[in-house]
Amino acid sequence: MRARTRKSLAVAIVCVCLLIPFAARKANAAESDSAVLQADRKFVQAAALANASLLHKYLDDDFTWTDAEGKTLTAAEVLQAVPKPTLGDESGIDVAERTYGQVGAVSASKGKMHVLRLWVQRPGGWRLLVYHEVKQLDEPSNVKGTGVAECENPCKSVPFQPANADEAAIIASWQALETAVTHHEAENWAPHIADEFVQISSNSDHPISKAGRMETLNKQKQSGVGSAPSPLVSAKMFDFGDAVIMTCLHQPHTGKPVHVSRLWIKRDGKWVMSISYQTTIQAGEAK
Repeated sequence: MRARTRKSLAVAIVCVCLLIPFAARKANAAESDSAVLQADRKFVQAAALANASLLHKYLDDDFTWTDAEGKTLTAAEVLQAVPKPTLGDESGIDVAERTYGQVGAVSASKGKMHVLRLWVQRPGGWRLLVYHEVKQLDEPSNVKGTGVAECENPCKSVPFQPANADEAAIIASWQALETAVTHHEAENWAPHIADEFVQISSNSDHPISKAGRMETLNKQKQSGVGSAPSPLVSAKMFDFGDAVIMTCLHQPHTGKPVHVSRLWIKRDGKWVMSISYQTTIQAGEAK
C-alpha cells in the first residue's frame, strides 16, 4: 500500500513539474502582449498630441512612418515634424495585437482606414520599427489581375542579397508563393502562408484572408487572366529570431510604385508570411 502511495505521489510530482513550464510560458507570453499594448497606447497618445519628446522614447533607430499616401519618413523626419495619425488617438477603435516572440504586431482599423504597427524587442524594451497606414478603395476594384503571365522578378531573381540562411529561406519561400500566384496554384501558395494571414492593400476595398486569396487564385485559374506579381525594386529585412520584418518597394507592371510591409514567421521549421500591408505611393511616377 505504501509503495503504491509513493508511486502515485511521484507521478503527481512529475505531472506538476511538466505543467509548470507550460504555465510559465503562457504567463510570459501574456506579459509580452501586455507590454506591447502598453507601449503602443503610449505611442498613439504621443503621436496624436504631436509630442516629439514622448515619441522619441518609443521609436527604434530604424523606424519608418508610411502614411496613407505612401510617403515614408525616417525617425529623424518624424521627430522634426510629427505627422498627423490618420486614426487620431484611436478612441473607440478596436485594436488587435499578436506577439511573435521578439515582434509584436498591432493593427487598428476604422472603415477603410487601416494602421499596422510592428514593435520589436530591444535590450531597452519594446520599440516601434514600422508604422504603416493604408486607405482602401471605397468600391471593389474591377481589375481581375495584372494581365501579365510571365514572372522573372521576383519569381526567379530579386535585387536583394540575403544576409544569412534565414533570409535566404524567406526569399525562397516568397519566390515559391509568387510563382504559385503567377500560375494560379492556390494549393502551392498556401504552404507559404500563415493561417492567420491578412493582406491590406490600397488597391482593394477589403482585408484579404488566406482563404480569400486562395479563392481569388482559383477564380483567376478558371478565367486564365495573367496574375504575375509586381517586380521588386528594393527591400530591407530586420531579423528577430523566428520573426523577420521585410519592407519593400515594388513597381507594378502598370501604375504607381507600392510600399509594402511584410511579417515573416518561422513555424514548424518553415518561414511563412503572416502580414502584408501595401500602400500605393501617390507621389510616385506611374509606369
